[in-house]
Amino acid sequence: MKFEWKRPSEICKNPQFIIDGAGRTDICQGELGDCWLLAAIACLTLNEKLLYRVVPQDQSFTENYAGIFHFQFWRYGEWIDVIVDDRIPTCNNQLVFTKSFRQNEFWSALLEKAFAKLHGSYEALKGGNTLEAMEDFTGGVTEFFELTEAPEDLYKIMKKALARGSLMGCSIDVGDMESRTELGLVRGHAYSIIGLEECDEVSKDTKVQLIQLRNPWGWVLWKGPWSAKFSSYFFCFRMSFEDFKKYFTKLEMCNLTPDTLQGDERHSWTVSVHEGRWVRGSSAGGCRNFPETFWTNPQYRLQLYEEDDEPEGGQVGCTVVVALMQKGRRMQRRQGAKFLTVGFSIYEMQEQNQHLQKDFFLYTASKAKCKTYINLREVTERFRLPPGEYVIIPTTFEPHQEGEFILRVFSENQNISDIHSIFSYPQCNVTFNSFLFTDSEIKSDGFSLETCRSMIALMDTDGTGKLNLEEFKHLWRKIKEWQAIFKRYDKDNSCSISSFEMRNAVNDAGFQLKKQLYDIIALRYADENLNIDFDSYICCFVRLEGMFRAFNAFDKDGDGIIKLNVLEWLQLTMYS
Repeated sequence: MKFEWKRPSEICKNPQFIIDGAGRTDICQGELGDCWLLAAIACLTLNEKLLYRVVPQDQSFTENYAGIFHFQFWRYGEWIDVIVDDRIPTCNNQLVFTKSFRQNEFWSALLEKAFAKLHGSYEALKGGNTLEAMEDFTGGVTEFFELTEAPEDLYKIMKKALARGSLMGCSIDVGDMESRTELGLVRGHAYSIIGLEECDEVSKDTKVQLIQLRNPWGWVLWKGPWSAKFSSYFFCFRMSFEDFKKYFTKLEMCNLTPDTLQGDERHSWTVSVHEGRWVRGSSAGGCRNFPETFWTNPQYRLQLYEEDDEPEGGQVGCTVVVALMQKGRRMQRRQGAKFLTVGFSIYEMQEQNQHLQKDFFLYTASKAKCKTYINLREVTERFRLPPGEYVIIPTTFEPHQEGEFILRVFSENQNISDIHSIFSYPQCNVTFNSFLFTDSEIKSDGFSLETCRSMIALMDTDGTGKLNLEEFKHLWRKIKEWQAIFKRYDKDNSCSISSFEMRNAVNDAGFQLKKQLYDIIALRYADENLNIDFDSYICCFVRLEGMFRAFNAFDKDGDGIIKLNVLEWLQLTMYS
């Protein structure tokens, strides 16, 4: 197939961004295997406030047209704007991928393009989980149900979820990829759920529960009961709820949070968020099967205060949903990255303020845990726990596997405190990099973990491995001062300076050194071309600042001579 990238004005006359409102009939799947995405978009159209946050309406091909359009997605804790030009892949002047049934309407095709840009390429959208897209559209909390093990009150759960704006999708386990059942349903294919209702059953004085679904392909294949009674809706179909549970195997639900523009916040969830990472040799300890390293995983304290107002089934406690999401894996697919197999455990703790050690986990059973470790972007579990203090341990299944994650804890009744890390400094390079290298003149991949550890050690006056606000502010001022000096000597904007220029930079920063120390700096921090990159430059300055500060702390009388015992010497040299 030969692709041509064309603007809508080259494809048809009078192109429109949205015609008569964006609706689920505007989403027809093309040649790309992204039905999971399109099912989520169809669900999104049921909530206008949320839809038009993702797809801003104030865009057109006439007024203020500049050949670009923008969309908003939730990305790991924040809403971001994604801008794309309006060139779309075509073949024989027809759109290759998602299209509207109206030939001159293009919002769905451009939304798909923006989502592909968010994840790196159109190719990255092949195959996926509807929950991923639902989260990227809402920032909500997702839940997953195996319909063979569904709770008895599933219809009531779904009815309540739809009433508060939740997005839902469903699918059938794959036999042969996208092979059809005898009644026309497609295995391995994502459908969106758009309604529930009760109707009078013909010739019987009873009510039947019905579910309304949509096929992203844009046509109905269902041949079972109730299909003929919905023929006026070409894109949608309905079936009895009992048939739904019989023929479908998976239900995916995305519940909304306060920042998804719901008018009544009583129907949304409160959320606490923390970002972290697993680092090989430091905080990638693997699951509970590896007791020698499990305790080294990141640990997050959770405090639950108030029991739910309405106990379920006579059970009292605090209902929370814990969600562990991997970051950036889909975008890194071209580099061979796959989703790690991840999960989490929850332990009850009693006034421990430090990182819990190996013995604690050897002799303490978990209070709750995810049902299984799984290689999806997110693993989510709902729990009912008594009020108290807990620690959440997010892990990969195998030890020594590196990755970034976001841990979220949700509650309907605002009965959780903000979660916080008990062991946080290995994550600090993410924060520093996002602050320092956004819109910076210095084009760098960011600080290494070792440099970040040195930064923490420099300012960590109380030895906790973390920085308070004042310590961080002081460190920030130092880094900005050193950055300004570096830019003065990096005249060619190569993000490096020569080892000879480094001598002047060190002097400008106020460090008075002897020749032997300049030689040591060149040997330690310069590359084979005698250049020092920005990361190494900052690492050097942090070490110098730390060593001078430590020396002055020991030099009580200011005579330039200090006396150290072995313990003091080790503390000075090891933690710097």
